[in-house]
Amino acid sequence: MANPVPEAAEELLTSQPLMAHFATCTDERPHVAPVWYHYDEGAVEVLTTGRKLANVRANPRVAISVQKDDAGTAQWMVTLRGTATVVEDDDERRVAAERINTKYGAEPDEYPENVLVRVDVGSASYQTY
Repeated sequence: MANPVPEAAEELLTSQPLMAHFATCTDERPHVAPVWYHYDEGAVEVLTTGRKLANVRANPRVAISVQKDDAGTAQWMVTLRGTATVVEDDDERRVAAERINTKYGAEPDEYPENVLVRVDVGSASYQTY
């Protein structure tokens, strides 16, 4: 399958360390929480635990939203929708923690309780303002 994320949106997603909002579903209601992320070629990785992880295990349909603003004025936004997979492999988790945690200034092993979730993006939209 071709990458559904436009090249311009990929450039925005990888331009700088910004928070993503990770939307999962619980009891047929949305649950949204901020997360650190890594994007690469149509897939997003997040490290998470708790409610978000339980929600993904129960329902893998998710959305991710990233926005860049300047003093409260939106500069751009990207929304990704896809299917999440919980990755139970410890080696893959360590590699992802190296990518994600260091991007945000944390040590790779700072949050060992987090579990790797990989999202295969099915559709994407973006807008610049």
